[in-house]
Amino acid sequence: HVQLVESGGGSVQAGGSLRLSCVVSGYVYKDKCMAWFRQAPGKEREAVASIYTVDGSTYYADSVKGRFSISQDNAKNTWYLQMNSLKPEDSAMYYCASDSTLSACATMEPGRFGYWGQGTQVTVS
Repeated sequence: HVQLVESGGGSVQAGGSLRLSCVVSGYVYKDKCMAWFRQAPGKEREAVASIYTVDGSTYYADSVKGRFSISQDNAKNTWYLQMNSLKPEDSAMYYCASDSTLSACATMEPGRFGYWGQGTQVTVS
């Protein structure tokens, strides 16, 4: 039973920082695509960042490049999204997602990801 649990969301002023965490359990695949998505009210879910554990390659949406950073702690089965210089438009529910396929990371299409967390709210004012 695969489970992804996010934490670290909250309210912050513009220009501030937050670090989101995603703890993964029950995963049988060593190699995987770990990603962060976000969804604001009335908008579609959008890809934010991803990392493919096979080669460490990363992806960032243009809107967050230079401000957000994805990382992993294999010993803790935890993935992080460090968010700096936050803007009001970053406000959304943030979800971590995972899949064992390269295509998930290559396409960053939500439908390609088999496992999702419950989400953590980020509000920037």
